[in-house]
Amino acid sequence: MDLFLVIDILGTISFAVSGVLTAMKKRLDAFGILIIAFVTAVGGGTLRDVLIDANIAWMRNLTYLYLIIIASILAVIFRRKLSYVRRSLFLFDTIGIGLYTVLGVEKGIAAGFPPIICIALGTLSACFGGVIRDILCNEIPIIFRKEIYATACIVGGLTYFLLLQTPLSVNWVVILSGSMVITVRLLAVTFNVSLPSVYRDNS
Repeated sequence: MDLFLVIDILGTISFAVSGVLTAMKKRLDAFGILIIAFVTAVGGGTLRDVLIDANIAWMRNLTYLYLIIIASILAVIFRRKLSYVRRSLFLFDTIGIGLYTVLGVEKGIAAGFPPIICIALGTLSACFGGVIRDILCNEIPIIFRKEIYATACIVGGLTYFLLLQTPLSVNWVVILSGSMVITVRLLAVTFNVSLPSVYRDNS
């Protein structure tokens, strides 16, 4: 099976579960949970494909819809296993941005865009499903806070193009770049590293 197809499937599942966890935290009904799972899973990729004038995958291949529905149902059924909702949400969201960053970069390369645009597309693919999710759930999107989020995607995109200059195969470039996104995000949260704020604490 094509590696990028595997990444697309895993990213869809990860973001769908992330959406379900957020929706359950907000105590939405079953329809609300499914909608949040859907927009989280395909929102960033849809915006990316619209910008590059590409076919929108989930509209032509119903497998994505089935994956989102199945992942949503399983996440709800096993919600007790995901007892630490905040930790689970963070984990699935982090995996999702790692997978979708490299997928977005690859889509940009295939469309013939320069590296900086490819990195922007990778970041958009990874982040904007979560932006839509958070807005619908009345939260300030993570990308607009001090947390290392989009920055991790940019680092992963830069890593992708740097590794392309090495003898490594494309598969290894993809795996290492996606892992870089996940690692940067995990380290930033573990060691409480964040971007500087322009506001002063007057308390």
